[in-house]
Amino acid sequence: MHVIAGRFKGTPLASAPSGTRPTTDRTKEAIFSHLEAWNMVEDSRVLDLFAGTGALGVEALSRGAASLVCVDSSPAAIAAVNDVARRIRARMRSTDRADIHAVRSPVERYLRSAVSERFDVVFIDPPYDYPTAHCEELLATLADHRMLPPEGIIVLERSTRSVMPRDDDRWNLVDRRTYGETAVLYYEITGDDGTVGNDGLIANGGLAEHGETTEHA
Repeated sequence: MHVIAGRFKGTPLASAPSGTRPTTDRTKEAIFSHLEAWNMVEDSRVLDLFAGTGALGVEALSRGAASLVCVDSSPAAIAAVNDVARRIRARMRSTDRADIHAVRSPVERYLRSAVSERFDVVFIDPPYDYPTAHCEELLATLADHRMLPPEGIIVLERSTRSVMPRDDDRWNLVDRRTYGETAVLYYEITGDDGTVGNDGLIANGGLAEHGETTEHA
Protein backbone atom coordinates (compact mmCIF):
# COMPACT_ATOMS: atom_id res chain seq x y z
CA MET A 1 0.00 0.00 0.00
CA HIS A 2 1.21 3.49 -0.82
CA VAL A 3 0.03 7.04 -1.38
CA ILE A 4 -1.59 7.12 -4.83
CA ALA A 5 -1.29 10.75 -5.91
CA GLY A 6 -0.20 14.23 -4.93
CA ARG A 7 2.88 15.76 -3.34
CA PHE A 8 3.69 12.62 -1.34
CA LYS A 9 2.88 10.15 -4.12
CA GLY A 10 4.59 6.80 -3.71
CA THR A 11 5.16 7.13 0.04
CA PRO A 12 4.75 3.61 1.42
CA LEU A 13 2.15 2.96 4.08
CA ALA A 14 2.70 0.48 6.88
CA SER A 15 1.13 -2.93 6.56
CA ALA A 16 -2.39 -2.99 7.95
CA PRO A 17 -2.39 -3.90 11.65
CA SER A 18 -4.10 -7.14 12.58
CA GLY A 19 -7.86 -6.72 12.80
CA THR A 20 -8.05 -3.73 10.46
CA ARG A 21 -9.62 -3.62 7.00
CA PRO A 22 -7.66 -1.22 4.79
CA THR A 23 -9.44 0.62 1.99
CA THR A 24 -8.38 -0.78 -1.37
CA ASP A 25 -6.57 1.47 -3.85
CA ARG A 26 -9.52 1.16 -6.23
CA THR A 27 -11.99 2.39 -3.62
CA LYS A 28 -9.59 5.08 -2.39
CA GLU A 29 -9.10 6.43 -5.91
CA ALA A 30 -12.87 6.52 -6.46
CA ILE A 31 -13.46 8.37 -3.18
CA PHE A 32 -10.89 11.03 -4.02
CA SER A 33 -12.19 11.39 -7.55
CA HIS A 34 -15.51 12.47 -6.02
CA LEU A 35 -14.00 14.68 -3.32
CA GLU A 36 -11.70 16.50 -5.73
CA ALA A 37 -14.54 17.00 -8.20
CA TRP A 38 -16.40 18.72 -5.35
CA ASN A 39 -13.31 20.80 -4.42
CA MET A 40 -13.36 19.29 -0.94
CA VAL A 41 -9.68 18.42 -0.50
CA GLU A 42 -7.47 21.47 -1.07
CA ASP A 43 -6.64 23.27 2.21
CA SER A 44 -9.17 21.16 4.11
CA ARG A 45 -9.07 20.08 7.74
CA VAL A 46 -9.40 16.29 7.77
CA LEU A 47 -10.44 13.87 10.51
CA ASP A 48 -9.80 10.15 9.95
CA LEU A 49 -11.75 7.97 12.41
CA PHE A 50 -10.82 4.28 12.74
CA ALA A 51 -7.72 5.41 10.87
CA GLY A 52 -5.85 2.11 10.72
CA THR A 53 -2.73 2.89 8.64
CA GLY A 54 -4.05 6.39 7.96
CA ALA A 55 -4.42 5.60 4.26
CA LEU A 56 -7.44 7.83 3.63
CA GLY A 57 -6.28 10.77 5.70
CA VAL A 58 -2.72 10.66 4.38
CA GLU A 59 -4.02 10.51 0.82
CA ALA A 60 -6.02 13.67 1.52
CA LEU A 61 -2.93 15.35 2.95
CA SER A 62 -0.91 14.38 -0.12
CA ARG A 63 -3.59 15.88 -2.38
CA GLY A 64 -3.50 19.24 -0.65
CA ALA A 65 -5.30 19.03 2.69
CA ALA A 66 -3.85 21.38 5.29
CA SER A 67 -4.18 19.24 8.40
CA LEU A 68 -5.00 15.70 9.48
CA VAL A 69 -6.06 14.11 12.74
CA CYS A 70 -6.00 10.29 12.76
CA VAL A 71 -7.87 8.52 15.57
CA ASP A 72 -7.69 4.84 16.42
CA SER A 73 -7.75 2.80 19.62
CA SER A 74 -5.08 0.36 18.40
CA PRO A 75 -1.47 1.02 19.44
CA ALA A 76 -0.31 -0.70 16.24
CA ALA A 77 -2.48 1.60 14.13
CA ILE A 78 -1.15 4.72 15.82
CA ALA A 79 2.40 3.44 15.37
CA ALA A 80 1.66 2.96 11.66
CA VAL A 81 0.33 6.52 11.33
CA ASN A 82 3.34 7.95 13.16
CA ASP A 83 5.63 5.96 10.88
CA VAL A 84 4.12 7.38 7.69
CA ALA A 85 4.09 10.84 9.29
CA ARG A 86 7.86 10.62 9.72
CA ARG A 87 8.26 9.63 6.08
CA ILE A 88 6.10 12.51 4.94
CA ARG A 89 7.94 15.06 7.06
CA ALA A 90 11.21 13.84 5.54
CA ARG A 91 9.83 14.67 2.08
CA MET A 92 8.24 18.01 2.93
CA ARG A 93 9.54 21.22 1.43
CA SER A 94 9.76 24.38 3.51
CA THR A 95 6.67 25.72 1.72
CA ASP A 96 4.53 22.62 2.37
CA ARG A 97 1.63 22.91 4.78
CA ALA A 98 0.81 19.48 6.15
CA ASP A 99 0.11 18.96 9.82
CA ILE A 100 -0.42 15.38 11.07
CA HIS A 101 -1.58 14.40 14.53
CA ALA A 102 -2.25 10.81 15.68
CA VAL A 103 -4.56 10.19 18.64
CA ARG A 104 -4.84 6.84 20.39
CA SER A 105 -8.42 6.73 21.65
CA PRO A 106 -11.76 5.05 21.01
CA VAL A 107 -13.37 7.28 18.39
CA GLU A 108 -16.47 7.83 20.51
CA ARG A 109 -14.40 9.18 23.39
CA TYR A 110 -12.35 11.34 21.07
CA LEU A 111 -15.43 12.98 19.56
CA ARG A 112 -16.90 13.71 22.98
CA SER A 113 -13.65 15.43 23.98
CA ALA A 114 -13.23 17.32 20.70
CA VAL A 115 -16.66 18.87 20.15
CA SER A 116 -15.08 22.31 19.78
CA GLU A 117 -12.87 21.13 16.89
CA ARG A 118 -13.87 21.84 13.28
CA PHE A 119 -13.21 19.73 10.19
CA ASP A 120 -14.08 19.97 6.51
CA VAL A 121 -13.79 16.25 5.66
CA VAL A 122 -14.39 13.34 8.04
CA PHE A 123 -13.61 9.74 7.10
CA ILE A 124 -15.34 7.00 9.11
CA ASP A 125 -14.15 3.49 8.30
CA PRO A 126 -15.16 1.20 11.18
CA PRO A 127 -14.86 -2.58 11.25
CA TYR A 128 -17.64 -4.28 9.33
CA ASP A 129 -19.13 -5.62 12.57
CA TYR A 130 -19.36 -2.13 14.11
CA PRO A 131 -23.05 -1.64 14.96
CA THR A 132 -25.07 0.65 12.71
CA ALA A 133 -26.55 2.33 15.79
CA HIS A 134 -23.02 3.38 16.77
CA CYS A 135 -22.46 4.84 13.29
CA GLU A 136 -25.60 6.89 13.79
CA GLU A 137 -24.28 8.10 17.13
CA LEU A 138 -21.08 9.27 15.46
CA LEU A 139 -23.08 11.15 12.83
CA ALA A 140 -25.25 12.66 15.56
CA THR A 141 -22.22 13.89 17.53
CA LEU A 142 -20.68 15.46 14.43
CA ALA A 143 -24.00 17.11 13.53
CA ASP A 144 -25.15 18.22 16.99
CA HIS A 145 -21.84 19.94 17.74
CA ARG A 146 -21.43 21.35 14.24
CA MET A 147 -18.00 19.77 13.91
CA LEU A 148 -18.31 20.29 10.15
CA PRO A 149 -19.70 23.28 8.27
CA PRO A 150 -22.78 22.65 6.08
CA GLU A 151 -20.47 22.47 3.05
CA GLY A 152 -18.29 19.80 4.71
CA ILE A 153 -18.51 16.11 3.87
CA ILE A 154 -18.53 12.85 5.83
CA VAL A 155 -17.37 9.70 4.06
CA LEU A 156 -18.61 6.51 5.72
CA GLU A 157 -17.52 3.02 4.63
CA ARG A 158 -19.71 0.03 5.42
CA SER A 159 -20.15 -3.53 4.24
CA THR A 160 -22.87 -3.83 1.62
CA ARG A 161 -24.33 -6.49 3.91
CA SER A 162 -24.67 -4.04 6.80
CA VAL A 163 -27.80 -2.10 7.65
CA MET A 164 -27.15 1.48 6.58
CA PRO A 165 -27.70 4.44 8.91
CA ARG A 166 -31.27 5.69 9.05
CA ASP A 167 -32.32 9.02 7.60
CA ASP A 168 -32.26 11.96 9.98
CA ASP A 169 -33.02 15.67 9.73
CA ARG A 170 -29.52 16.43 10.98
CA TRP A 171 -27.66 14.87 8.07
CA ASN A 172 -28.26 14.44 4.37
CA LEU A 173 -27.17 11.41 2.34
CA VAL A 174 -25.50 12.91 -0.71
CA ASP A 175 -24.67 9.72 -2.54
CA ARG A 176 -23.89 6.03 -2.15
CA ARG A 177 -21.40 4.02 -4.20
CA THR A 178 -20.55 0.33 -4.04
CA TYR A 179 -17.21 -1.33 -4.78
CA GLY A 180 -17.40 -5.08 -4.36
CA GLU A 181 -18.56 -5.65 -0.79
CA THR A 182 -17.82 -2.08 0.29
CA ALA A 183 -20.46 0.64 0.35
CA VAL A 184 -19.26 4.25 0.48
CA LEU A 185 -21.78 6.78 1.76
CA TYR A 186 -21.33 10.55 1.51
CA TYR A 187 -23.14 12.79 4.00
CA GLU A 188 -23.53 16.52 4.52
CA ILE A 189 -24.53 18.05 7.83
CA THR A 190 -27.81 19.92 7.61
CA GLY A 191 -27.58 23.62 8.47
CA ASP A 192 -29.57 25.30 11.22
CA ASP A 193 -32.10 26.44 8.62
CA GLY A 194 -32.48 22.91 7.23
CA THR A 195 -30.42 23.53 4.11
CA VAL A 196 -27.43 21.55 2.86
CA GLY A 197 -24.08 22.98 1.92
CA ASN A 198 -22.71 24.15 -1.43
CA ASP A 199 -26.18 25.44 -2.38
CA GLY A 200 -27.13 21.82 -3.03
CA LEU A 201 -24.36 21.39 -5.61
CA ILE A 202 -23.44 17.90 -4.48
CA ALA A 203 -26.93 16.72 -3.60
CA ASN A 204 -28.52 18.11 -6.74
CA GLY A 205 -26.46 16.47 -9.43
CA GLY A 206 -22.85 17.00 -8.39
CA LEU A 207 -22.00 13.49 -9.52
CA ALA A 208 -24.22 13.55 -12.57
CA GLU A 209 -22.13 16.39 -13.97
CA HIS A 210 -19.21 13.98 -14.07
CA GLY A 211 -21.14 11.12 -15.64
CA GLU A 212 -20.77 8.88 -12.60
CA THR A 213 -22.70 5.69 -12.14
CA THR A 214 -22.66 3.24 -9.28
CA GLU A 215 -19.84 0.74 -9.68
CA HIS A 216 -19.92 -2.96 -8.92
CA ALA A 217 -17.06 -5.40 -8.85
